[in-house]
Parts: sequence; structure tokens; C-alpha cells
Amino acid sequence: MNELSKPAFRNRPDLHVETEGEFAGWRTWTRDSFETHVGPFWHRMDESGRVGCAFRVEKKHLNGMRNVHGGCLMAFADYCLFAIASSELQGPGVTVGFSCEFLDAAREGDLVECDGEVTRSGGSLIFLRGTLRAGARILFTFSGTIKRMKRRSPAEAGA
Repeated sequence: MNELSKPAFRNRPDLHVETEGEFAGWRTWTRDSFETHVGPFWHRMDESGRVGCAFRVEKKHLNGMRNVHGGCLMAFADYCLFAIASSELQGPGVTVGFSCEFLDAAREGDLVECDGEVTRSGGSLIFLRGTLRAGARILFTFSGTIKRMKRRSPAEAGA
């Protein structure tokens, strides 16, 4: 299955495809200035249609104990919710529920990866769960709920 055959992975003005380095071929959204500042966070779809997400831990991601800050892991997991749900979501959405468990620490240089799944998709809500890992170590588990939003007209958006 080709990523570009999925509507959520088609070329869009808010989707950047990396062309160099470790994450060549991976995608990230440019529409969220917070995620751009905290990340970069990346996602891609494999041949089976599963979405994977990742980021490489840098010094800026660390807390005073030199471990990845919990808020960084939470922000990455929220990014993952939307990447995993992108084929179901197919439009704007907001996180309305999020729960997590911190299980282990990640450190500078680690590759933090996420795999997850949509557990249920209804008319307005999408339920998901996922796991963050660094190699074989499970760092963090999470579940979340996304609410589909209607697209606003330019007048409603204040444009």
C-alpha cells in the first residue's frame, strides 16, 4: 500500500516530507507551532497501512535529571494520536481525553518510537492507544480520544 494513496498522507500544504538524514521519507505537520518548537516529531505509514511515529532525543528535550521531560513525552504522544488517527480523522480534530503511564526514562540520543492503534471510531469520536519505546524498553503507554471538528469557513475563523 502506497502512503500517498491514503487521503491523510497525500501531499498537503501543511505536511512536510523530510528529504535528508535519519528521517528521510518521514512526514511532519508544519501547522502546529508548538509541535514544531518541541519536536521535531515524525510519522510514516508502512506497507500494511500502520502508522509509526518517532523522534530523536536532543538536549532540548531533557529535564533537570537529564531524562526526557514528561511533558515532551506527553506532547509526542498527542502528536501520535493524530498521526495514528489520520486515516480515520480526515479533517480537523481536537484531543478531548488523554491518559498516560510513565514506565521508564529516555535519554539524550535515544530514538523514541511509537506504535498504536485506533480502538474504536464513531461518528464524532475516535479512541486510540499507543506505546512509546526506546529500543526494547517500554517508556510510556497512553490512550486518548479525538473529537472530529467541522471545518470552519474563513468568516467563522476570523480571516
